[in-house]
Amino acid sequence: MSQPYRLALVAALSSATVLLSACSGGGSAENPAAPNDATDHSGEMVTVTNCGEEVSFPKKAAGLANDGNLIALNLALDAQDELVAVSSLNRDRDVLVEKYGEKVNNLKEISEEYPSLEQIVAASPQVFYGGWGYGLGEDKNITPDSLATHDISTYILTEACRQEGSTARGVENPWDAVRSDLRNVGAITGHEDKAEDVIADMDARIEALNNAPQAENKPVVFLYDSGTDAVFTSGAKGAPAEMVAAAGADYATDDLDDTWVEVGWETLADAQPDVFVFVDYPGQSFEQKVEQLKKNPATKDLEAVQQERFINLPYALWTSGPLNIDGAELVRKGLEEYGLVPESDIQPSLNVRIDS
Repeated sequence: MSQPYRLALVAALSSATVLLSACSGGGSAENPAAPNDATDHSGEMVTVTNCGEEVSFPKKAAGLANDGNLIALNLALDAQDELVAVSSLNRDRDVLVEKYGEKVNNLKEISEEYPSLEQIVAASPQVFYGGWGYGLGEDKNITPDSLATHDISTYILTEACRQEGSTARGVENPWDAVRSDLRNVGAITGHEDKAEDVIADMDARIEALNNAPQAENKPVVFLYDSGTDAVFTSGAKGAPAEMVAAAGADYATDDLDDTWVEVGWETLADAQPDVFVFVDYPGQSFEQKVEQLKKNPATKDLEAVQQERFINLPYALWTSGPLNIDGAELVRKGLEEYGLVPESDIQPSLNVRIDS
């Protein structure tokens, strides 16, 4: 989600108000087809299914990717040459460099935060990779319709798609959502074979996690994203749910049929989590979140708080994208360190856990 959006969300939670935005799961007004003159840039078009509708893009479209997870999506596909620009890179730069190397530093960043409509238009992309809460928003007049008037198509992150007839988000299993995005963006950028390679690697690592020794009584994990008067977390349709499940634990909020949602402190306390996992990003530090848990009457006596069973991972590993599997492996090793699941041969390829 956008840095301004998430910073505003932290403030909103302090007053028990959360503003969430998401994409429509169907109407063409939410995700119009590519502009009529898109073929002026490329003679070949490609059509993919995005948020439940068919959308056409120029083949090997020049893209602008917003946010670390959507930048990672392109980098995982070796599609950096198809990116004319990126935005909101700096927060995740170190993680992306660790994973994808120095090609990250060759990307043209047009905004350290989420871009304005004017900045997007000035970059002259053929496609904007974003989502509701990931750069799209009526408040900034950045919508598929407004971008289409500038001959810019929109690819919406699958995790951000709305369920039919509802404002709840998430129309696919979280791992399937990543597969859909990899295949779709692979088709748009002309890297279909690479997409299948990335998916095969992800699936093999998911299988390895599933085959790892399991605890007789699975630990319960609660994701604490942010918040003071209330807690911002993620439900069953968000990437964290399947990451935690693959790591060998039960996910505390898997009964919520949504992605990123607000819950009360009582919900957290009733879950009796054995471990807390945190989304690390500016606005509310890891230390501030831990302090909140230690002073809140609903949580201060929980064993996980008393024993300081905390796993803090960067934002780009939790938001839907190809780094989710790296996050799942790190959660698994964290659970092993706390003695909550048996030791295994799982070896994370990305060492970016930041618990202090």
